[in-house]
Amino acid sequence: MQLKHLKTLLTPQEGAAKVTCLTWAPNNTKFAVCTVDRVVLLYDEQGERRDKFSTKPLDSKYGKQSYVVNDMAFSPDSTKIAIGQSDNIIFVYRIGEDWGDKKAICNKFVQTSAVTCLLWPAEHAIVYGLVDGKVRLANTQTNKSSTIYGTESCVVSLASNVSGKGILSGHADGTVVRYFFDDEGSGDSQGKLFMHPCPPYALAWGANGIMVGGCDKKVVAYSREGHVLQTFDYTRDRTEREFTVAATSPGGQSVVFGSYDRLRVFNWAPRRSVWDEAKPKEILNLYTITSLAWKKDGSRLCAGTLCGGVELFDCCLRRAIYKNKFEMTYVGLSQVIVKNLSTGTRVVLKSYYGYEIEEVKIMGKDRYLVAHTSDTLLLGDLLTNKLSEVPWPGSGGNEKFFFENETVSTRSVFFGNLSLVEYSNNDILGSVRTEFMNPHLISVRLNERKQRGVEDNKKLAYLVDIKTIAIVDLAGGYNLGTISHDSKIDWLELNETGRKLLFRDKKLRLHLYDIESGVKATVLSFCSYVQWVPGSDVVVAQNRGNLCIWYSIDSPESITMFPIKGDIVDLERADGKTDVIVTEGVNTVTYTLDEGLIEFGTAVDDGDYDRATAFLETLEMSPETEAMWKTLSKLALEAHQLHIAERCFAALGDVSTVRFLHQTNQIADKVSQEMGGDGTAFFQVQAHVAMLDKNFKLAEMHYMEQNAIDEAIEMYQELHMWDDCIAVAEAKGHPELDSLRANYYQWLTETGQDEKAGEVKENEGDFQGAINLYLKAGLPAKAARLAIGHPEITNNSDTVSRIAASLIKGEFYERAGDLYERIRNNQRALECFCKGGAFRKAVELARLAFPAEVVKLEESWGDYLVQQKQMDAAINHFIEAGCSLKAIEAAIAARQWKKAVHILELQEDSSAGKYYVKIAQYYAAMQDYEVAEQLFVKGGHIKDAIDMYTTAGRWEEAHKLAVKCMTEEEVMALYISRAQELERDGKFKEAERLFATVKQPDLAITMYKKNRMFDDVIRLVAKHHPDLLSETHLHLAKELEAESRFSEAEYHFMEAEEWKSAVHMYRVNDMWEDAYRVAKNHGGAGAQKQVAYLWARSLGGEAAVKLLNKFGLLEYAIESALDNFSFDFAFDLARLSCKEKIPEIHFKHAMYLEDEGKFPEAEVEFIKAGKPKEAVFMYVHNKDWASAQRVAEGHDPESVSEVLVGQAKFCFEQKDFQKAEAFLLRAQRPELAVKYYKDADMWSDAMRICKEYIPNKLSILQEEFEKETSKKGVRGVEGLLEQAREWEQSGEYPRAVECYLKVKDDSNTALMEKCWMKAAELSIKFLGGERAVEVVHVVGPRLTQLRKYNAAAELYLNMDLIKEAIDVFIEGEEWNKAKRVAKELEPRYEDYVDQKYKEHLKNQGKVDSLVGVDVIAALDMYAERGQWEKCLDTASKQNFKILHKYVALYATHLIKEEEALKALQLYIQHGAPPNPQNFNIYKRLFLDLISLPDTDGPESYRMWADLRSFLLQLCENLSRSAEANSPAHEDFEQMLLIAHSYATRSAAKGVEQLISVAAKLSVSLLRHTELIPADKAFYEAGLAVGWENMAFIFLNHFLDLCDAIDEGTLDALDHSDFLDTDIPFEVPVPTKLCVTDAQREQIRDWVLMVSMDNRLEQVLPRDERNSYEASLVAANTGLRSLPCILTGYPVLRNKIEFSSGGKAANKEDWNNFLMATKTTHSPECQDVLKFISQWCGGLPASGFSFH
Repeated sequence: MQLKHLKTLLTPQEGAAKVTCLTWAPNNTKFAVCTVDRVVLLYDEQGERRDKFSTKPLDSKYGKQSYVVNDMAFSPDSTKIAIGQSDNIIFVYRIGEDWGDKKAICNKFVQTSAVTCLLWPAEHAIVYGLVDGKVRLANTQTNKSSTIYGTESCVVSLASNVSGKGILSGHADGTVVRYFFDDEGSGDSQGKLFMHPCPPYALAWGANGIMVGGCDKKVVAYSREGHVLQTFDYTRDRTEREFTVAATSPGGQSVVFGSYDRLRVFNWAPRRSVWDEAKPKEILNLYTITSLAWKKDGSRLCAGTLCGGVELFDCCLRRAIYKNKFEMTYVGLSQVIVKNLSTGTRVVLKSYYGYEIEEVKIMGKDRYLVAHTSDTLLLGDLLTNKLSEVPWPGSGGNEKFFFENETVSTRSVFFGNLSLVEYSNNDILGSVRTEFMNPHLISVRLNERKQRGVEDNKKLAYLVDIKTIAIVDLAGGYNLGTISHDSKIDWLELNETGRKLLFRDKKLRLHLYDIESGVKATVLSFCSYVQWVPGSDVVVAQNRGNLCIWYSIDSPESITMFPIKGDIVDLERADGKTDVIVTEGVNTVTYTLDEGLIEFGTAVDDGDYDRATAFLETLEMSPETEAMWKTLSKLALEAHQLHIAERCFAALGDVSTVRFLHQTNQIADKVSQEMGGDGTAFFQVQAHVAMLDKNFKLAEMHYMEQNAIDEAIEMYQELHMWDDCIAVAEAKGHPELDSLRANYYQWLTETGQDEKAGEVKENEGDFQGAINLYLKAGLPAKAARLAIGHPEITNNSDTVSRIAASLIKGEFYERAGDLYERIRNNQRALECFCKGGAFRKAVELARLAFPAEVVKLEESWGDYLVQQKQMDAAINHFIEAGCSLKAIEAAIAARQWKKAVHILELQEDSSAGKYYVKIAQYYAAMQDYEVAEQLFVKGGHIKDAIDMYTTAGRWEEAHKLAVKCMTEEEVMALYISRAQELERDGKFKEAERLFATVKQPDLAITMYKKNRMFDDVIRLVAKHHPDLLSETHLHLAKELEAESRFSEAEYHFMEAEEWKSAVHMYRVNDMWEDAYRVAKNHGGAGAQKQVAYLWARSLGGEAAVKLLNKFGLLEYAIESALDNFSFDFAFDLARLSCKEKIPEIHFKHAMYLEDEGKFPEAEVEFIKAGKPKEAVFMYVHNKDWASAQRVAEGHDPESVSEVLVGQAKFCFEQKDFQKAEAFLLRAQRPELAVKYYKDADMWSDAMRICKEYIPNKLSILQEEFEKETSKKGVRGVEGLLEQAREWEQSGEYPRAVECYLKVKDDSNTALMEKCWMKAAELSIKFLGGERAVEVVHVVGPRLTQLRKYNAAAELYLNMDLIKEAIDVFIEGEEWNKAKRVAKELEPRYEDYVDQKYKEHLKNQGKVDSLVGVDVIAALDMYAERGQWEKCLDTASKQNFKILHKYVALYATHLIKEEEALKALQLYIQHGAPPNPQNFNIYKRLFLDLISLPDTDGPESYRMWADLRSFLLQLCENLSRSAEANSPAHEDFEQMLLIAHSYATRSAAKGVEQLISVAAKLSVSLLRHTELIPADKAFYEAGLAVGWENMAFIFLNHFLDLCDAIDEGTLDALDHSDFLDTDIPFEVPVPTKLCVTDAQREQIRDWVLMVSMDNRLEQVLPRDERNSYEASLVAANTGLRSLPCILTGYPVLRNKIEFSSGGKAANKEDWNNFLMATKTTHSPECQDVLKFISQWCGGLPASGFSFH
């Protein structure tokens, strides 16, 4: 971000005149400044002052000077300004949208204390801070204010976040508090955020953190949660003063701080996530900056100063001009201002997520913006100023954009993904997969026409594949339908409401799809143009010469058509008029559509029925208008718009409905007048509407809900719906129920409704009356039903006979039969059943009453069913009656073929045979040939079976059948004659099949040939005689050629792969175009060119040239003519079109003549071609030297020498050397003479000529000669020697040396040596200096290679090359000579020789020899080889230091090999020097030994005694060295004490009286567990003290240690038992346990047992100090006692002191030990006392003799 000063808006004054506040309007058009005199100045965005107004105090009585304006802010709509004043008030002024609008106060908010700062982040919400520490909210809508939160400290600053949804307040005590109206899902905390070290007057909230400045000259950047991220400290900068004010850029990426004379700019670096300081803007004499305001588009920053100046700065990262039409100003990483240079309009493009905008493009006729960030895509419409930002991970720029739709941008990305973005919506509207991105194949509709009850209408139609359309609801995100079509779709479009889809296919058929019902209909064929009329559902299309219009697309069949002469090109709708534009030839004609019809449809769709009614009233009544009134009436009723419905029915002349609706409307109007609200919701109105809809139950429900029973009954009475009326009365227990029923019966009888009256009587239980009424009504069946159900009636024979007579009269025979059966009159019942066709009842009755009649009845039943065409049912009855033939006929008639066959097979009667053919014919027709064949054969009609197979083309089956019953000859004759018949009928395929069946394909071929059906001929030949196929094609082709059927002939030539014959055919017939075509298609480029050439030849002259030019083959034709020796044709072509080719033709002609041997003619042509040299070469080639000379002299003098050279060459070949040499010298070509002599191996003549004529080439020739000789092997060696001797004799020493050096013959080393020595000798003698050295350097290594070391060395010494001579002797292992040379000639190389000699001995492994030369190297080798005895033996003969170096190496080796005892013996043997570098070895040795298992017994005494002695020696050595009293010395003293304790314990364990001493030592060793493995120490101590409480504590701790070792950490270890003791707590974790698992488990069992018994107290024993008895340190006093030298326990009293300070013993233990030693004579105990004497400087006076 860079700040550039643009202009001064307000000139500063001489003194202090502070600009108190500044603010920019959110719409960027206004800028307000409040000056010290409380006047608000208004500027436009160019910085021109346009207006001003004065502010006023809380009360005018206090006067103008009583307050200052502390802050102000514009409202979000930029029409108001809030002014915060120090006299406890906020005024809101309405300033209007235009300059000069009247200024008026529209809100005021009185406060309890002064307003210090304010923000206006959202509509109606002003946030402000007060001196008393409260942050409050003023609502401009309700004119009320409330406290958001309160603090104890004055509010000094307020800042909002980028979105304005959160605020920060800074307080005088340094507190910064955060509050969110909406945290936008960030999850950031609210409340006190942090404490700043000083009052945060300069407070800014950026997109990625909070920045604060104040009077401490520091700018601190905090994270979102208030942690310090960065501090910019300017306390050392003397020119810097306190920071007074800060402003954040609208994008939140930059923050500017104002101080004295300076603006500091901080930019957020997103890649590094830190704030970077840009170069500060310094302006001298600006003085303190008191206020800052940043323009909302980020392009300008204004600063107000202490002296009243206002400065305007331009803020920008960079600028760019795009296509010379737009200026792009990058005001931040995530914000760009795009300005149209021609119109001056501006759009602010901003990443909502704060991503860096990478590039901006303007597309779609310079209307649409596209910009990329790392993770999003920004899209915008410059015309409507709508912007969108959608998530869009990096696509590598592979998108395509489509801007055809003004509300949505479509984008395809990565092979078929289509995404839709709605401008001003920050989410992708939808994504679908499709390969078809053509705008005609995608249709999007977004809320284009408002519809009733539809809020969000967003639909998309697109192609899934070329034949399938998918329709998607983008708002709901689901599929509305898929249309699979039978052909390719080339256009589709939804109507504006998204309910209908029109699409057209490649066959130009137009289809309409209703999305709600899913119905697809074809509405037009041959559709060349189609379009929806904008703003309506009217469709305009063109069908051939007709203009087709659908005014109501819901009825696709009602189409209006006009004939037109041209094509529709466009459709325009403007100013209430719709025009179809048609081009008729050169003219454009417009056809105007009926706007009324369009308008009506649209009004109806939009639910604006008043508009629709008004429109219809303007129209004359016609069928179309009537249809529209009907539609509107239906819709108005549905929408409960009853007045409109009344008007519609009036127009339609439906008087009754109008009257009814009029009454309904009166009720509704009356209700709305009396009760207010919508009268149509009144129950009576709703009931009336339900009645109109014939939904009487719904009307009843409305009445019943309101308990209006009388109205419901009245409704049903009016409608004569008595049943419903009575049901309502019954349900509600109506008092008038009986009279209603009486009225109902009366009405029925009056209106002659006897049936209904009968039902009423029946319901009342008056059955006789009901029957009379039913009979009167002519309903005997109902009467019969009633009679059968009631026995009392059937007993009345008169009634029954009346009913029966009525039933028979009405032909209700079955009912009559039932009635007769009921009264046991079976005979009459049977007759009635038979008459009525109720045979089932008849059969059932007969089975009971007349069994003999059953069979006859079954047959009659069957006949009846046949008569009724119920054949299936009849079959079984005929079978039951035993009428098989009738059963078969019925089965056939019923097409129950299987049943028919089954019955037929059971027949023995021969007369049934006739049915076989019938059934067989059915099976044949059904192509079930096998069954048909069996039936034909069974019926004896084999011929019919054969005919069936032949008709069906199943020749094989026919053949098989024929063979069965005919001879082969008969079959063949039959088939051939049948085939010939078919041939005569033109049924060639069938005839062919027959021929094929009898294996006579040749007859079929002949038939086809005869009928000139050559394709079939070829097919059959290919099938039956493939070897003759090509021949047949060729034969047919020639036949067709003879008949001049060239194209067919061509086809056959091609099939025979004889394209050349086809070309020839066309050539012969002068059909060059076809010949050329065939050659081009089949013969490749060469053939094509050849035919073109021949065609041109046939034309000749200019026609040929034209043709060849057309094909671009002119040059080729000339070349072809030349290749074919058609020189005349070539000359013709060249003269007409290509004169530059003529010389070439002459040249080619000449070459042709030369080949023909016509040399004179050839000579003429060569000269014409301008190539006389070729003529010369021709004569030279033919050795006609005279002619060659003649032509050369006459036409090409340069060639004369060539002729001479040619003659010379000829003479050389003839071995006539003198003549040849003379010719070459005449031709001035001596170099050729040299060459020829060289080639003839005549080197002396070559040298002679060279010396004489070209002496400068002599040396080269000599070199060549040398090379030649060297190539020739031994012969070459002799040649070289000879040559070398010659050079030597002639004094050419350098050449002689070269020759000698070149001698190389591996079989003769003596010769090589001699020659090389000769070369060296000559070079030393005659060449001297550098060359001699070079030669020696070459010869020396060669001699060395031949193992001639002395000779080589001698050469080197001759040239004073001492080092080289020495190296040669060394290589030859001549060490004495090398040493002598070094000693005598160059002493500085003596060391070098020694070094090499040592290396040699080392490499040879001669260590013993090496000792004499380099002891250290020899020792290192012994050590490497592991020969340690030899190594130490040899080292011991050197000094002490060397010895101990290798002792240390050996000890290290032994320790690594886990042989610590051997290492100890090593130091016992060689002593322990106090070298610090050995300390680690000593420590490791000690640790390894004390870690050894099972070393606490008396048998281990020797090891501990050795370790003790070794450590004593080491400590004594240390006390005499520089390391005395160092930490290391103290460590070793401690180790000595431990080793002494171990040794003493081992000794004591061997003597029974000293077991207590051993136990005490084990316990006292616990204080050394930082060195001794802790588990081992506690284990040994536990076992030593016996099974008592101490043992329990130690072993319990041992088990805890074991568990801790298993876990690998001692963190969980309980040390509480050893508090107030000197047993260390923090000890190293042992790597492995000192005991086996069995031992561990044994201890665990014991500890468990003891703890279960509860007999031991878990406390360590204490002494008189009230401290643990083995602890050296007293728990209460902290005094440290000396340890007893024998037991390690503290020496408290009765002590024995030793002369060496710091050592003492408990008298009791000492005497005990002495006594035991005396009585047992234990050598170990004696050794212990001896050691104590040595260590402590003698024993005490009581003494002890070791004898």
